[in-house]
Amino acid sequence: MTKKNLSISKSVARAKRAKKLVDYLKKTYPKPKSELKYNTPFQFVVAVMFSAQCTDKAVNKLTNSLWKKYKTPQDFAQVSISSFTKEISCIPFFRNKARAVTHTAKIICAQYDGNIPKTESELLMLPGIGYKTAQVILGELYDTWEGIATDTHVKRFAKRFDLTDNTDLTKISKDLEALIQKKDWKYVNNGFILYGRYVCPARRHDCALHPLTRLYPPAGSRWFVASRRSGGTLDKSGR
Repeated sequence: MTKKNLSISKSVARAKRAKKLVDYLKKTYPKPKSELKYNTPFQFVVAVMFSAQCTDKAVNKLTNSLWKKYKTPQDFAQVSISSFTKEISCIPFFRNKARAVTHTAKIICAQYDGNIPKTESELLMLPGIGYKTAQVILGELYDTWEGIATDTHVKRFAKRFDLTDNTDLTKISKDLEALIQKKDWKYVNNGFILYGRYVCPARRHDCALHPLTRLYPPAGSRWFVASRRSGGTLDKSGR
């Protein structure tokens, strides 16, 4: 078989496998919703920005009191950087996040009359918002799914279930988008997050009887190991 034919065969197998996995996620988590807590649209934007390299649990603990003080983009735009930085110092990269949030709030107040943009291109122009964050915001606030958001959970399962050869988050998103029908994109991110959080956590364990592993048994021995240098890799048992 030629290299081209091998590549096509691999893509077809991945597409079939992805469909089985997504069919399970659709049935198990039929209404994709983030577990980040918020009361206003901009609070959700901020919560998603806070969640970079941070758990939803830690973000919710912080925002439980923070949301009593900050509700609208105007509230965040008016706070001093130094004050806000101290208030969110319990989460990783708090200085960068404080600058990004306050700057984004000012732009939204000045250019969008306090409303959250509804397109990917507009969101990507805002400080602290990348491809993943933009997809999460559009999906949660507007039920618009222009892409698949890849976080650590999605990345881990995409590698374990052999759906990608990449480690870069955006490239993984593009690989998944090519394998999965657009109408099903909305089930991928939140589905894998909930499955990883409550069924199959990242720590090594026996997951042979887990629903998704039963659909693709090799995943039981393919463990994704996070690596700052390489962006992550499979350990020896996963080859």
